[in-house]
Amino acid sequence: MRNSAFAITGLAVLTPALTSAFNTAESPYLGYNPYVEIKTDLRTGIFNTNSVTVKGTIYEKDGATPLKNATVEVWHLSPNSSKYRHRAKIFADEQGNYEFITDFPNKEEGKNARIYFKVSNSEKSNFTELILNSSGSYITGEHWEKNQKLGDKLFPKKASFADQTRIQFNISI
Repeated sequence: MRNSAFAITGLAVLTPALTSAFNTAESPYLGYNPYVEIKTDLRTGIFNTNSVTVKGTIYEKDGATPLKNATVEVWHLSPNSSKYRHRAKIFADEQGNYEFITDFPNKEEGKNARIYFKVSNSEKSNFTELILNSSGSYITGEHWEKNQKLGDKLFPKKASFADQTRIQFNISI
């Protein structure tokens, strides 16, 4: 019993350290974990009524050439939670297209809901975020600066019907 208590205490101490190890050096955003499942459906159940489908194209830095087979890692706060349990790795197809469906993210106090992205290939990577609220989807100033060459493909396009939200979100690296 004493050994079990030490093991549980050790886990309680190590878990925050392991979690923060993923966040500090690799990502500018909390919750990043490079060891995630490859999947396109992040929902906790298929009958959830407040889901978001995000799709887009990954482009080269020129903003015109699709980047085939790019890796797209996504994560966000789980609904009604302060934990980042919604995470996935997706691969863009030969035309640079990617798509996933997820539950609508929770938001940090004082902020809008966000979905975080890491887009990479064997040569480079880019972190960015998509901001969501009931009236639309938005980019940050940093995303605007890094992706200006996308031109009219830069700004996300949101369409909603009933409880389904679809967002077109393009990224360049």
